[in-house]
Amino acid sequence: MEKIEKDEFLSSLMPYARHVGSAIVKPIDQGKTRGLGMRAMYEQSENSLGQIRKQIDFLIDQARKIQERIEFSEKIYKADCGFIPVIGNTYYLYRREDESEFLSMIAPSEWSVRFNLVHLCTVSLLADHTWKIIS
Repeated sequence: MEKIEKDEFLSSLMPYARHVGSAIVKPIDQGKTRGLGMRAMYEQSENSLGQIRKQIDFLIDQARKIQERIEFSEKIYKADCGFIPVIGNTYYLYRREDESEFLSMIAPSEWSVRFNLVHLCTVSLLADHTWKIIS
């Protein structure tokens, strides 16, 4: 093996260029590199978390609407009904004087005789057998 001069060996370990023709060696600022990496990581993570928060809010809103529709549908199913409702048709929910409620195919404007009925709402039966308020 060839003997390496002490001077050459030491120059290869120097953190800077020793000769005019030597390659430029710039030390890496590890603190700056870490800082930039951390900032990018936090920014990307916050963006992802923000998207997930929006999705969660959307799902919570959807769940709330479904729960409200279930509660309203329970009210409709508890009302008296003398017929089998058909999906997609419009029906009318009324309250009698005795506070009982009933579902009818007759619109408020179609009654020939005026009873003491209170029209509560107009509804439609959906395909999943829940009810949607039309008005």
